Amino acid sequence: MSHAHRARPAATMAVTAGLLGFVALSGCARFDDSLASPFEPEPTAGGFAELVPPDPNQTPTTEDEAPEEEGPCVDPDPAVIATCLEPTAGLTVLPGGGAALVTERTTGRVLTVAPETEPDEFTQIDVDGSGDGGLLDVALSPTFFEDRLLFAYISTPSDNRVVRVAPGDTPRPVLTGIPKGSTGNGGSISFDAAGGLVIRTGDAGDPAAAANPGSLAGKILRLASPSPANPGDPQIVASGLTGTGGACTDPVTGTLYATDRTPGGDRLVRVGDAGSLEPLWVWSDSPGTSQCAALDNEIAVALVGGEAVSFVEISSETGIVTGDPVFAVEGRYGQVYGAARGPEGEVWAGTVNKASGDPVDSDDRVFIIPPDGGGGISPD
Repeated sequence: MSHAHRARPAATMAVTAGLLGFVALSGCARFDDSLASPFEPEPTAGGFAELVPPDPNQTPTTEDEAPEEEGPCVDPDPAVIATCLEPTAGLTVLPGGGAALVTERTTGRVLTVAPETEPDEFTQIDVDGSGDGGLLDVALSPTFFEDRLLFAYISTPSDNRVVRVAPGDTPRPVLTGIPKGSTGNGGSISFDAAGGLVIRTGDAGDPAAAANPGSLAGKILRLASPSPANPGDPQIVASGLTGTGGACTDPVTGTLYATDRTPGGDRLVRVGDAGSLEPLWVWSDSPGTSQCAALDNEIAVALVGGEAVSFVEISSETGIVTGDPVFAVEGRYGQVYGAARGPEGEVWAGTVNKASGDPVDSDDRVFIIPPDGGGGISPD
């Protein structure tokens, strides 16, 4: 299949740094080593790094005044905003769009990343990073700046689960018992417009489990009011999602989309009202569809093996795909896993080259693809 490309913009979009300057505080939880016992982390002190708005009276440093930076962690590409990370997984853009949280899958670290700012540890969660498990994704509470709550999708030695983390507290289980395997653990979490937590679970290496109504693997789940005090049973929104992938919600229409990997190719599907999976596009060359971001009449899909972000345009009138997907940054950053929408329609994405690709000195990285132009074409 031929690949169309988004044209390289004249300059990388300037992202307004509305949430910069962070004071780091330490804090993490510890797993019980027993596989048979429930996950009860030991209490520890600490909490989240503080998000502090920039000082409006501070004189900005001009380009001419800035010292020339060198070293393996300096990437000359202006779209790259964070370097020398461990393999990334989930991304969520902070309100205002000036910064994002990115997870390191195997270390359990959640980092704040922003243009022209060193990555800063926001918090750390103990995880089991074996296989393709670990810290799989994070989502901010819809009222984060009031309640300071962070939700995380993680692997423990015995299962995959969703936990809630508050400053100065330990992760508290919200949903447990999601099957865990040596592979097939990757997934995503996000909040929908109604405040429900949407969880896309992997099939834990067992495709048959995705179709099994008694298993939480290979599903899209929803918790109407996620809370450790009242976890309840999740609503099964959709079944039959094989492999790993992500789910994303159109912020305007509320339409839910998901990606998965099947023997016949990797898919982007729309989730129908009754939980049906309506294929919108199938990549027969199986480029490794991963997380997605819903834009205006367009879905951005991160491709691990395809080393690109694919943009699938969908008609607002008919709901069908209008043409072949357009590939951005193909071959430019290596293997791309995470994708998240920014407030101006830009896409924040992260790489996983240290885990399964061909890493360069500055890997792993987070970069931004500007709206209506992509992050560049593949190298000539």
